Amino acid sequence: MKILTGFSIFWRRWLAILLFFITVIILNSCNPVHLKTKDSQLVVSYLTDPKTFNPALVVELTHILPYTYEGLVKENDQGKLEPCIAESWKFSKDYKKIVFLIRKGLKWSDGVPLTADDVVFTYNEIYKNPAIPSYAKDFLKMGKNRAFPTVRKLDDFRVEFTLPEPWFPFLRITKMEILPAHALREAVNTKNEEGQPKFLSTWGTDTAPEKIIVNGPYKIETYQPGERIIFRKNPYYWRKDLQGNRQPYIDRVIWNTVKNTDTALLQFRSGGLDFIDVHPDYFSLLKQEEKRGKFTIYNNGPSLGSTVIAFNLNKGSRNGKPLIDPIKVSLVQYTGI
Repeated sequence: MKILTGFSIFWRRWLAILLFFITVIILNSCNPVHLKTKDSQLVVSYLTDPKTFNPALVVELTHILPYTYEGLVKENDQGKLEPCIAESWKFSKDYKKIVFLIRKGLKWSDGVPLTADDVVFTYNEIYKNPAIPSYAKDFLKMGKNRAFPTVRKLDDFRVEFTLPEPWFPFLRITKMEILPAHALREAVNTKNEEGQPKFLSTWGTDTAPEKIIVNGPYKIETYQPGERIIFRKNPYYWRKDLQGNRQPYIDRVIWNTVKNTDTALLQFRSGGLDFIDVHPDYFSLLKQEEKRGKFTIYNNGPSLGSTVIAFNLNKGSRNGKPLIDPIKVSLVQYTGI
C-alpha cells in the first residue's frame, strides 16, 4: 500500500506539472501577439471588426473613430464639450447662428492643411448629400420642418452654421467627424455604373491603409481581418501638452479582435492585453487581483450610452399571412409605446 501511495503521489505531481505547462501554452496561444518593437504601444481588444473605414458610412458603433477622426468639438469622459478642431465658437444673440473658429496650422495625416473648406465640404457635400446614406442626416435635421442648417465659409478659418430655429443641443452634434475635401471630393462627385457616388465604396476595409487620410491622433498602419488593426501615431496631429510635447504619447495601438468577453478577460489576466472594460460580472474578481496583478481599475462614472428597444410594426403580408401578428401590433399601438 505504501508503494502504491508513493507511486500515486509521484504521478499526481507530474500530472500537475504537465497541466501547468499545458495551461501556459493555451494562454500564450490565445493571447494577442505582442509585436517586438522599441516603440511604446498599447494592446487592446474589441468584439467585432470594423465594417468600413469611412466615418460617414458607419452604421454601427465603432471604436475606430476616436483613434482616427475628430470634429469641431469633443466630448470628454465626463460628457462635457471641449474645443477640438475648432478652438472656439460664438452664438448669435438669437442663438440661430454659430461661428466656429478653426485652429490654425492643422494638417491631415498626409501633410495637407485642414481648413474651413474641409468643414463646409463635410457638412454640405457629404452629411447633407441626399445620395449618401450617412448616419449624420437624422442628427442634422431639426425643427418642425426637419430642415438642415446652412453651412458657409466666412474665411479660411471661420465657418458659420445657421439653424432653422434655436437648438442648443446642436453644439454637441458638431463633434461629428470632419473629412478631407482634397481626398474625397472626386469620389463624391463621380458616379459609378449604377448612378451612385463612388464615395459609397470609398475607404472600405479592403482599402490600403496608407490611402486613408485622417485628422485624429492615429492613422491606420495595417489591418488583418479577424485578427488585428495596428494604429500608428499621426505625425501631424495638432494636440500638445503644457510643455509643448506632441501627443499622443504612445507610438502605436494594437487592436486585437477578440469575439468573447470571457476570452478578453483571460488574456488580460495573463498579460496579453493592457486594457479592458470592466464588466460587473467580473468586477469583484479583478478588484481582488488589483494589487497582485499590478493593474488599476478606474471609475469614470455613469455611462452616457443608451438602450434602444425597437418594435416591428410592419403591417405587410406574405402568402396571405401577416408578417407580424396583428395582436402584437395593436398591443404596442394601444399602449402608446
